[in-house]
Amino acid sequence: MPRGINKRGWHYITNNTDESRHSEDKLSFYGAHNFLLVRDGSTCFGLFVDFPGKVYYDIGYTRHDLFSFHTETPDYDLYLLSGGNENAICKEFRTLIGRSYIPPKWAFGLAQSRWGYKTEEDVREVARQYKEHDLPLDMICMDIEYMQDYADFTVNKERFPDLAKLSADLKAQGIRLVPIIDAGVRIDPNDPTCTEGLEKGYFCTKADGTPFVAAVWPGKAYFADFLRPEVREWFGHKYKALTDCGIEGFWNDMNEPSLFYSPERLRAFLNDMAALREKDNIEQEEFFPRVVGGAMGLMNSPADYASFYHEVDGQKVRHDQVHNLYGGSMTRAAGEAFADLRPGQRTLLYSRSSFIGSHRYGGIWLGDNNSSWAQLLANIQMMPSVQMCGFLYSGADLCGFSSDTTPDLALRWLEFGLLTPLMRNHSAVGTRMQEYYRFPEVLPAVRNMIRLRYALLPYLYSEFMKAALENTSYFRPLAFDYPDDPDAREVEDQLLLGEGLMAAPVYVQNAHGRHVYLPEPMKLLRLRAVDDYDEEILPAGHHYIRCALDEVLLFLRPGHIVPVAQPANNTSELDDASLTLWSFLPDGESAEYRMYRDDGVTTEYEKKEHWKTLQIHHS
Repeated sequence: MPRGINKRGWHYITNNTDESRHSEDKLSFYGAHNFLLVRDGSTCFGLFVDFPGKVYYDIGYTRHDLFSFHTETPDYDLYLLSGGNENAICKEFRTLIGRSYIPPKWAFGLAQSRWGYKTEEDVREVARQYKEHDLPLDMICMDIEYMQDYADFTVNKERFPDLAKLSADLKAQGIRLVPIIDAGVRIDPNDPTCTEGLEKGYFCTKADGTPFVAAVWPGKAYFADFLRPEVREWFGHKYKALTDCGIEGFWNDMNEPSLFYSPERLRAFLNDMAALREKDNIEQEEFFPRVVGGAMGLMNSPADYASFYHEVDGQKVRHDQVHNLYGGSMTRAAGEAFADLRPGQRTLLYSRSSFIGSHRYGGIWLGDNNSSWAQLLANIQMMPSVQMCGFLYSGADLCGFSSDTTPDLALRWLEFGLLTPLMRNHSAVGTRMQEYYRFPEVLPAVRNMIRLRYALLPYLYSEFMKAALENTSYFRPLAFDYPDDPDAREVEDQLLLGEGLMAAPVYVQNAHGRHVYLPEPMKLLRLRAVDDYDEEILPAGHHYIRCALDEVLLFLRPGHIVPVAQPANNTSELDDASLTLWSFLPDGESAEYRMYRDDGVTTEYEKKEHWKTLQIHHS
């Protein structure tokens, strides 16, 4: 949802939407996560609306003291969770909805992505430049250009003559290729995905039973009916064309589904424009609704979503009534197939569109943001919200996807992004190139911050695995751990990270510091690098803390230990056995830390030997 952690004062619609303008006036974004925490004085409860279509919320918008919601049809399930504070209720909810997806450990390294890497040489050049500039890297993502005519499960052999060799060569350097898969299937009589889907009746249909058609990147496309298990099995196993090339990770996109136009509505619009062409003067009463509104209204039209159908248990169900299930069901299709295609192995998977339930099969990124300081703050605020709904493996496009980033924004965003499970620098074609090696002015600081991410992985990975295996939280608002502290409830720009850390990112351009609220005494680490930092014990209360552009603020909570490794060029080179222990033990007491350490690639998560207890004893 748009806006911050505290949703009071606005109205919202959970309606999965390809919305690239992430401003405060928006009502819907890419995911439908119908779980809310409500605190009324000393009482806290959780509310989960299990419904596949639009849910409308009025959270203190009409009246500041009134909360209401309604669904388009009355057949929803409502869950009320009570008995405890925010952490207890979130844990209960997470237990109810099932274990969160766990990616391979290499997926916690840095990913470099851009819509615009058009050839194998482009990809190899990114790997070369990262190595030349001594910047760690684990992934390079490939957007739609690697495909033949933007068709799923194809490779353009002119641009990428040997994808398997490219994948193997990069993997030898510790770098994985992560290609995109879109929801729309290109209409092409020579494409087996298209012809098989038609032959087996696996695409969504119009009321007359013919396949629904709308245009996306490849032009006209069909859309797999992911609500049917046989279709999920068929589509998911299509990823084999790429796993056979050594690919071990994917990102699913355009799966709200995003529709550029339907042929019927485009034809009607063009006919309307032809009628207007005969006029000498188009007044603004016609220009805005018919020309501007007509053109913009072609994309993701509600009329299109109401014009096609799924088959559910032998019944025809109109798409708009189950719209929010679509993208997450695509994630499920891939996730279930990977268990068969790569048995016992973890496969990286993250999606743009999601609903609660798809968190069991893949992670998410926060969609097509832009290069602005407001979007950095939005990234900070959104993380605990998506994670309490089960989407632990999540993150935003660092530096921003659209618009042009700046060196200081790139660095400040990295200083928060180095803490998010998914850590991906991604940008759009036509924008400023923003690979981290392109900013010489801040390159030494960028290098130190990426290396800090790798040094913190023993802690970050352990806290992620605890959250996944024990249904706890990785990121939390301060109010979750300090529910009786009225000042803590006001803070939305500081986050608790696992058991022992609090992050206070700087998200204002040209700022040389920031206000920080400490609910209890903490140890400040003002880090310029993993081995270059100031430390200071600060009392509880409000502080203004200096923070230069090349510094990041982390706070150690009392009685806690944070294990830290030496930086590495990628996750495969990381030594998580030789550790330094950061700690804040105010009274000289002893402390323990439960660290999780496994091979990072297999699915045997439960073994007791994965857990190791680290201790600091003071006599």
